Amino acid sequence: MITHALTPLRRGLLSVSAAAIAWGAGGAAADELFRTSGLGPVAVSFWRFAIAAAVLTVLRLRRPADLRPASRRRTAVLTGAALAAYQTAYFGAVQGAGLALGTMVTLGASPVLVSIGAHVFLDERLTKRGTAAIGIALLGLLLLIARPTSGPRPAVGIALALFSAVGYSAVTLHARRTGNTTADAATWSVGALCLVPFALAQGAWPRAEHLAASSSWLIFLGVVPTLLAYRWYFSGLTTVRSTTAAVLVLLEPATAAFLAVLLGEQISTFLVLGSVLLLTAIVVLARDRS
Repeated sequence: MITHALTPLRRGLLSVSAAAIAWGAGGAAADELFRTSGLGPVAVSFWRFAIAAAVLTVLRLRRPADLRPASRRRTAVLTGAALAAYQTAYFGAVQGAGLALGTMVTLGASPVLVSIGAHVFLDERLTKRGTAAIGIALLGLLLLIARPTSGPRPAVGIALALFSAVGYSAVTLHARRTGNTTADAATWSVGALCLVPFALAQGAWPRAEHLAASSSWLIFLGVVPTLLAYRWYFSGLTTVRSTTAAVLVLLEPATAAFLAVLLGEQISTFLVLGSVLLLTAIVVLARDRS
């Protein structure tokens, strides 16, 4: 009997890819919540963090106490605050520009930002294939923002998407540089605490008539695209280069675009062309194993 064990690199690639697909589904869940629950981006983001923190806290109670060094506690605080900022910005982008466009712009800008940061801070050199992938991703991004047609406030949504991309890139580079970035109960608790005053001001409770459905979506959002996906992602970063991870995460907008079609969102020719280029960037980088 022949077994084919996954190498650490392939396991990392699978982990990052699974996280990206989960995040794309999370964007669709948030879009559904915006349309039915009456919750805004900050409130949805708060519940996402609070649910993830609660689940991990319960699981942690069944294990021995974990005394972490001060550096890891600082990392949890900084990561939680950064995640709260860029995830809320992403949800704002989805609400303003639509699920497909908001997600595409956020993740389309990330490979460019990560590649620049990795070159400056991590001394990572791009191969010719990697450089080509970044160029293709940038061209796809330009097509996406050329003629936005979805969402009530596309300009605001695109600006929030770019801000979210900056935050995502910073967390990715920090995780790759230090190797100790985690997404544990402390991380999600910090994020929830950062968001709670703004969530209360915006309105933190879903409409009563949609309470059951909204609660189900919020639990899904807190567990799958948050608790599980970030564990997969940070685990994958231990073996996958920053730029490779950034382009693999383009599976997120691909998933989001597919789900946006199912939800009846308007899809323009520019959005289709830009999406095709972003997916092409994934194929090009997948062959870049050097």
